[in-house]
Amino acid sequence: METASPQHQVVVDRLTPVHGQKSNMRKQMDDLLFGSVAGIVGKFVEYPFDTVKVRLQTQSHTNPKFSGPLDCITKTIKEHGVKDLYRGLSSPLVGSMIENAALFVGYKQVQRMIRDLSATPEQKIQYAQEHGDESLQQLSLNQLIVAGTISGAFTSLVLTPVELIKCKLQVQQHGSPSTIHFRGPLHIISHTFKQNGLMGFYRGHLATFVRELGGGAFWFGSYEYICMLFMRHHEKNTGKRFTKNDLAPQELMAAGAIGGMAYNFSFFPFDVVKSHMQTEEELTGVKRRFGQVVKSVWQGAGIRGFYQGCGITVARSAPTSAIIFMTYELLSRHFG
Repeated sequence: METASPQHQVVVDRLTPVHGQKSNMRKQMDDLLFGSVAGIVGKFVEYPFDTVKVRLQTQSHTNPKFSGPLDCITKTIKEHGVKDLYRGLSSPLVGSMIENAALFVGYKQVQRMIRDLSATPEQKIQYAQEHGDESLQQLSLNQLIVAGTISGAFTSLVLTPVELIKCKLQVQQHGSPSTIHFRGPLHIISHTFKQNGLMGFYRGHLATFVRELGGGAFWFGSYEYICMLFMRHHEKNTGKRFTKNDLAPQELMAAGAIGGMAYNFSFFPFDVVKSHMQTEEELTGVKRRFGQVVKSVWQGAGIRGFYQGCGITVARSAPTSAIIFMTYELLSRHFG
């Protein structure tokens, strides 16, 4: 039986967790908790704007009820009160916890996988000695974008059912008189399962998958890029090494805001198609495939139809993502 060489044994020993270092499972639990809290805070800020977005996306192109975001907000408050802007919040609030937890856990875990695959044991030891075990800034921007892309793709599996429930609640008051009136998320879950089984919750998944696949790359990629610019600026002015932990909260918020706007604008047409597919059964009584919806939107309003509600979506994504990233980073910094 072969024995490990002394040099190899030193490498193994140095890679073995010691007292004071967190296990990979503990790190994932931290990411899960911090991502959940960040999602809750962000959702309270975002949700009224999301309701307006969905109602603008799904209204008739030939006989629209709202002329724009402000008209939608005004009419909604006048007819149903401010609370109607928060209609269906419970499901996406839970969903936002799960979504952001999955996003950040996936994002950090893929980063660790990339680091493990691309570095030798000796390089890992050297980096841990110099920068600490959990610093992931050694990855290139392209590698971080790959991590964001993979994270977004997996998150779409969680997000599709959550958004289906949310969208149905958001538009049901604007459907036809014969449309079923859902009493809440549990009623939608029961009705959907009885009518279409488990796959009924994944109506519009293709559009959600593409949106999150590309959106994850833009969300995390833009955020990391702006953070890198801030760090380089500080290093140039001070001559000292800067990490993300050294950035001020307002810098984290600025980077998060840009990331959120890039995410929402980049693949917005797929979000429009997704919203149509998840609400048209309640609004029109029909169910169409992905290609049929794309063709219908194009014939009804041309390219503008794919950007209905885009302005308010991009606008609300700035403060939402700013709060999400700042909350996550500060929690990680002080409690991670």
